[in-house]
Amino acid sequence: MKDIAITENHLYQKAYRNGEKAHSKHISVYILRDWGAKKQMLKNPEKKYINRIGLSVSKKVGGAVIRSRVKRIIRAGLTEAKRYAPLKTGYLIVIAARVGAHESKSTDIAGELIRAFQKLDMYKIPKPQTEESSK
Repeated sequence: MKDIAITENHLYQKAYRNGEKAHSKHISVYILRDWGAKKQMLKNPEKKYINRIGLSVSKKVGGAVIRSRVKRIIRAGLTEAKRYAPLKTGYLIVIAARVGAHESKSTDIAGELIRAFQKLDMYKIPKPQTEESSK
């Protein structure tokens, strides 16, 4: 299912201030529960909750050409990270590029996103049961 882009600046600011964070070498990931998810679900023809994704690449990373390249790399890495396992839905996800991100490949970014999503408990993977909990 296709994700919707975050278009309002106040949603980025809320995710930065109130969201859970995971930082790595090339990216930072911010996750916040989307309180407008119900409205987005009703607009969706499949009537399913969806995530809203925002990419943020500052001028510190480089010029316009480099920033566009970094956005493409992050989108490709996000696609690979979603193939790893399905993500929970109904969240605002902001991915901010850090300085030096233009030197990375999409597979590097994908690995960093997978680790960040695991740290933030965003994957719908059932947790393995231990012997004590199965008794």
